[in-house]
Amino acid sequence: MRMNMVRFHGWLPPLLTALLLLLARPGLAAELKSAALVLQWQPQAQFAGFYVAQAKGFYREAGVDMRLIPGGADVVPSRLLADGRAQFATMFLATGLERRADGLPVVNLAQLVQRSALMLVVRATSNIKSPRDLDGKRVGLWDNEFGLQPRALFQRLGIHPRIIPQSNSLQLFLRGGVDAASAMWYNEYHTLLASGLDPHDLRVFFYRDMDLNFPEDGIYAMEKTVAADPAFCRAVVSASLRGWRYAFEHQEEALDIVIARMREAHLPVSRAHQRFMLARMRDVMLPRVAGDAPFGELSRTGYDQVSKNLAGLGLIRREPPFGEFRRDFAGGGK
Repeated sequence: MRMNMVRFHGWLPPLLTALLLLLARPGLAAELKSAALVLQWQPQAQFAGFYVAQAKGFYREAGVDMRLIPGGADVVPSRLLADGRAQFATMFLATGLERRADGLPVVNLAQLVQRSALMLVVRATSNIKSPRDLDGKRVGLWDNEFGLQPRALFQRLGIHPRIIPQSNSLQLFLRGGVDAASAMWYNEYHTLLASGLDPHDLRVFFYRDMDLNFPEDGIYAMEKTVAADPAFCRAVVSASLRGWRYAFEHQEEALDIVIARMREAHLPVSRAHQRFMLARMRDVMLPRVAGDAPFGELSRTGYDQVSKNLAGLGLIRREPPFGEFRRDFAGGGK
């Protein structure tokens, strides 16, 4: 006996119903355009918005079949852009400017982190009372894009610390192997507190308090990618910002999504640490007062803060024109 399909459809579970609808539209999958976005580090709440946008289907709704590539110590996002392994990447603004000044035609599509979260940390019991006291001291620094602000600071102060390569662990600092360590407010600083130290055990020097308030994470692409399909680039930015808004408005659900990705990558998980990180990301990303750049936009003020510092200290050979470097695909985050 043939069952009436219309009557039978009402009995189907939602997932099977969705599958039948997909089969009824064989061209749907072809409508999605594939892309890869490489992140600066391994899965963590620093990138919650991207993971949320993927898990909630925001990229697919925007016509994007997005693959997220985790970063790491050996992953240089600009290199993946240059050789075509990724069409989009997250980078610090200082890194994007440096790469552009060196001849790599990268452009900023959206500026996510508006206020620097990078700091140097020393023990409160040390004789390092100000950044000038780092002269000749052992300072742990990360490679790649995290080195521009420290280089700018040391050059401006005329000091010469002993640079010690820093891994993703703070054990060297905790064991006294370095006098100062690099830390992100949303990550390593909280890790130190979780290790048993109290805030009063530490003295911190935020770069943002030393006239080096460099905006950090942004979304980048090659010029040729933008020229070939600007609407596609706008769709990627729009879906990413939508993911970030959702993450900030539904933090526990966002943490579930991030932690699932961390477990897939076999990374150690602390929900309390990831919750702290997501809250700090909100602090450095969203506008706080009138005059702050709208969510997702690179302001001329933020751009000048970085480009003029780097050029003035000779860390880049030229200042890329703002109009060429920035593409306003965030649209004020609306």
